[in-house]
Amino acid sequence: MNWLTTGLTVLVVLTVLGSLFVVSRLDPRERRWRDVLEDRLVLGVPWGTLVVVGFVIAVYLFVQDGITDFDNPVVTPFRAWSFFYPLGILTAPFAHAYPGHLTGNLIGTVVVAPIAEYAWGHYADGSRTRNVKTNSSTSRSLASSLLTNPWLRALVVFPAGVIVVGVVTGLFALGPVIGFSGVVFAFAGFAIVRYPIVTLIGAIGVHGTLSTIYGALQRPIGWYVVQPRPPTAPWWASTAIQGHALGFFVGLVVALVIFDRRNDGYRPDPLALWLAVLVYGFSKSLWAIYWFDGANRYVLFRGPGVVIVAALALVITIAVAGSQHSILPARLERRLSRPTAPILEDGGLLSRFLADDAATDERIRELVARPKSRVPSLAKTSRQYTAVVVVVVVLAAISGPAVPVNLFVLDGDDAGSTEGALAVEDYLITYAENAQNPIASVVDLEAFDAEGVEGSGVIVSSPDRHIWSESVSAQRLAFSGSETIHVGGPGWRESITATRAGWTPAGNDTVYQVWLEHDDRRVLAHASEPSTANAIIDGKNVTIVPDDGAFVLEVSANESADPARADVPAADESVTVDGLEFTRLRNDLFVTTGETTVQIASKERYK
Repeated sequence: MNWLTTGLTVLVVLTVLGSLFVVSRLDPRERRWRDVLEDRLVLGVPWGTLVVVGFVIAVYLFVQDGITDFDNPVVTPFRAWSFFYPLGILTAPFAHAYPGHLTGNLIGTVVVAPIAEYAWGHYADGSRTRNVKTNSSTSRSLASSLLTNPWLRALVVFPAGVIVVGVVTGLFALGPVIGFSGVVFAFAGFAIVRYPIVTLIGAIGVHGTLSTIYGALQRPIGWYVVQPRPPTAPWWASTAIQGHALGFFVGLVVALVIFDRRNDGYRPDPLALWLAVLVYGFSKSLWAIYWFDGANRYVLFRGPGVVIVAALALVITIAVAGSQHSILPARLERRLSRPTAPILEDGGLLSRFLADDAATDERIRELVARPKSRVPSLAKTSRQYTAVVVVVVVLAAISGPAVPVNLFVLDGDDAGSTEGALAVEDYLITYAENAQNPIASVVDLEAFDAEGVEGSGVIVSSPDRHIWSESVSAQRLAFSGSETIHVGGPGWRESITATRAGWTPAGNDTVYQVWLEHDDRRVLAHASEPSTANAIIDGKNVTIVPDDGAFVLEVSANESADPARADVPAADESVTVDGLEFTRLRNDLFVTTGETTVQIASKERYK
């Protein structure tokens, strides 16, 4: 970091802090914000949020070994692979895949978690004022006093609740997810019930502001060069939309339960709540429902997603701020609530028939007249209660699909062939093309598209951990030429390097080989099919063949004859095969016959 970068970083900090100081001095209401914060938070500080942030950072540094290599933490063993792999279930909600993943979720936590913590309150009844009144009129047991102690609620109860919510998102998130974002969405779902507009502004505006400031602190001035990028899936196909929705609804349901039990009479403005939920759902891409349409192809259901978010925003608004009136229209309720036996009314047929038998008349009335209403329970069901039931059903519908997927069990046969593979502790690392993804066998995805359940690239598997992962796609390795894969567990890591090299004959597919290397071991993991140049030189075909780590030229006049063979020459060298002279100039291979020279192949280049 040079003096200019350092100076700009300091200038950014001073500008932001100076702006806050000046604005605070302009506010004529002295100590107002501090008083508001201290009414619900001990000393006005969200201690629980600070504990949670420290916990997440500790997981990244010490569990994932980010302290050894901050940019490359151990990721694979800390994903939620299966119910039968508890380490992944317990760590996935708090682990992260890379530094940007960590900082993005921490910024979201710093913004939204204090709002949720403030809504919950460090005091048993929400605020210090109500808590003092309650304590003066009631006596508490020792256990109750401990659970209602503000410091314990701040430093223990709130973080413990966050961990429980995180484990729930790990249990019911779809697929091998990783990251704290599910809990961040739970914070938002909880806070939006109490403070919809504040939560919306924080989650969208303040989050973006802090992200920009953090980026300016990291790199005040950046130099960028236009360069190609590796093939990647659309952004929404690599986002855990189901996990985000799950977290949001978990936070929402927890808020409904807590605030209903608190019964402090607070009711948010319905329009503000509906608008906040709608805008939050759209801005956080909860509408991005997608499915697979074969290998490396996806279908985005944007329209249905927008409809679902809009409908759920209405349901959530009714669940939080709806009325206690019956779900039935008043006119229909009156009609359905009429007596079921008008024959029993005074002056009715039964009254005239049993006029002289009072005992029998009373008994018949008792038996026949119940129930008075045709739909008594439905008429008594409120609109708010109905909406709450719908919210719970939606939560169950979001969670349900994860159950069969997370029942995945990997046996030894599913791990793949050990030929051309590297074994590192309980991990097996190999390279495969169009390999069947065994996770898909839990759910019959082939009924939709068989290609969508195949993987190509560097495969990491572990039957002991029920792990099967396409850690590096074939496309990415073809783009970069070399990738490093990290495996391990709590307290240890190992690094494996995958390397690809290949030649592309003129007008045809690339011939390539892939090697895996760990410590002093290097194995040939994969060799592609031979490929023939789309050119005939002096009546002869030229084919490049992968051969046990080397590349061989085969020259043949026809398919029935045995070809002449020679290794592809080294840079700036030549070789003659069956009358054809092959000359390599750096990464290009030329063939000469007579006075004619043409390029016949080129070495695969990587970015």
